[in-house]
Amino acid sequence: MVASLYPHNLENKILLVYLEQDQGQLEGVSLELLGKGRALVDQMNLFENSNNWKIAGLLLGDQVQGLASQSISCGADEIYLADHPLLHDFTIEAFSRVAFQVVLETRPSVFLLGATPNGRDLAGRLAVRLRTGLNADCTGLEMEAEKGILVSEVSGFGGGVLAMIQMQQHRPQMATVRPGVFSALEADPHKTGKVISVDVDLTTEMVHTRLVERSVGQEVDLRKVPVLVAGGRGMHGDFITLQQLAQLLGGEVGATRPPVDEGHIERERQIGQTGVVCSPKIALCCGISGAFHFVVGIEKAVTVIAINSDPQASIFESADYCVLGDVHQVIPALIAELEKQGWSASSHNEGRGIADREAAYA
Repeated sequence: MVASLYPHNLENKILLVYLEQDQGQLEGVSLELLGKGRALVDQMNLFENSNNWKIAGLLLGDQVQGLASQSISCGADEIYLADHPLLHDFTIEAFSRVAFQVVLETRPSVFLLGATPNGRDLAGRLAVRLRTGLNADCTGLEMEAEKGILVSEVSGFGGGVLAMIQMQQHRPQMATVRPGVFSALEADPHKTGKVISVDVDLTTEMVHTRLVERSVGQEVDLRKVPVLVAGGRGMHGDFITLQQLAQLLGGEVGATRPPVDEGHIERERQIGQTGVVCSPKIALCCGISGAFHFVVGIEKAVTVIAINSDPQASIFESADYCVLGDVHQVIPALIAELEKQGWSASSHNEGRGIADREAAYA
């Protein structure tokens, strides 16, 4: 196996987080990684009875100095700030060149990135250049304290298998993590840290791509919805009824993998290890068996309500309220009762009935 550009015995006790930003706003997954990274670093310092480990952020962009203080307040000890006009828009040539420079200069033990389109692009390019491994699309991270080894949880075979992966010799230990897996820390305005300016060696001749036009889709973000109405194989493709219920509740519809594979609903609405990890106030699970790779997608929900005709369904073990019955009878009855009480999609859109909904969510 090819050796990495720096071995484990030359690493520094740094956990580096790529702070992805878009239009001057930090991506949520970057704040989530700072929160998880803070916990891992504190764990290592507690085990070693020292303050040798620290968490650093790598911030690239143009006129993004203000994001450094936000990152420090959310967990970082120090920020490596690369501010340059050629970093205004993400291009893999410019960003990978600067990130590669910072990693070689700092020699972190661990390097974490969000599993976003740009994060995945950057992580793959850097792993090759650094001659190290990359644990992609992780759903869990832990540190083996005695050896300082990162343990990454990765699912496979449609979520049916969980693999725990370690990188014994190669550095940095790189991993991309799905958005929504971890929770961001509450910002502490009194926290202090160090901002280190990076000398950026970039010229226009080095960057062969440029942004011609920017178009942002209006896809639903299930990570931020207050009410999630999720359907499984037991819905037999009837997601129109679930959409009606979701509109009444002011929520969105999600699904397990089988309905997505069968074409009943868009893949962006898939929930679980191979989809989105959500944290709604209410998760209403309809006709879902409750396989582990789905349940991890709703385990952060405040309240889980499950409807299933099988009394032995695994989903009931994860639910706060269990309804034993046929979803094709229960859901229409629930819709009728909500409409009878005056709940409607139009009243939600117009802002009426909010107090009733907040009381129900609570």
